[in-house]
Amino acid sequence: MLDVSHVTKKYGKVLACNDVSFHLDPGSVTVLLGPNGAGKSTIMKSIIGFLKYDGAITVAGYTNKSTDARKVLGYIPEMPALYPNLTVSEHLDFLARAYRMSDYKDKANALLDRFELSDKKKKFGDELSKGMQQKLNLCLGLLPDPKVLLLDEPMIGLDPHAIKQLKDLIEQMRADGKTLLVSTHIIDSVDMLWDRALIMQSGQIKANITRAELEATGKTLEELFFEVTEGVNQEDMQHHETESGKE
Repeated sequence: MLDVSHVTKKYGKVLACNDVSFHLDPGSVTVLLGPNGAGKSTIMKSIIGFLKYDGAITVAGYTNKSTDARKVLGYIPEMPALYPNLTVSEHLDFLARAYRMSDYKDKANALLDRFELSDKKKKFGDELSKGMQQKLNLCLGLLPDPKVLLLDEPMIGLDPHAIKQLKDLIEQMRADGKTLLVSTHIIDSVDMLWDRALIMQSGQIKANITRAELEATGKTLEELFFEVTEGVNQEDMQHHETESGKE
């Protein structure tokens, strides 16, 4: 459903992504992990079509920047980009018109109910708290019901209720055959959701592993992450924990 093939992106002399390749199947949730500066945001923005790059990216068989790909590809950015002079309801109406959606009101209202924004319909974008802005950001990304959805740090700023609702929606979308790519640096926030994990370091994919493959090694996702990004294995972590307990 989503194919990234030999994608390289430079910012001047800085190599942000270096020959990145992976394939994501329908009905799957993939987490994209990595420390700051690893290249996660660059590859996400390349997939959505915001950046120029070398290589190839296809969505459902279409080039990612094509009209056909854009019809099935969705994106929820880390930072909400709201219009200060549009109300919550007007944001959803504007997006629905952009996607030429009809009969979307019931779904829009259901999303607002789920994320506890129904009483904020007449609030302007700049009147919302950061948490509410993030909730509206999620509603806008979910309203078109994309077949492939990219989520960049989607749980930052959310309260526990909203986090649970988002996790429930992610599981529902997976069951409906959607393809989801979730970029985050908070491993615990996605630990129970993922089917495949991609770990980036220095602009490259250093690990591409399924949940079953990881479980067969006896390691946790956190252990694999630190092993890949910092060269810390399980024995090192246990030794560090033991020494910390002595202090």
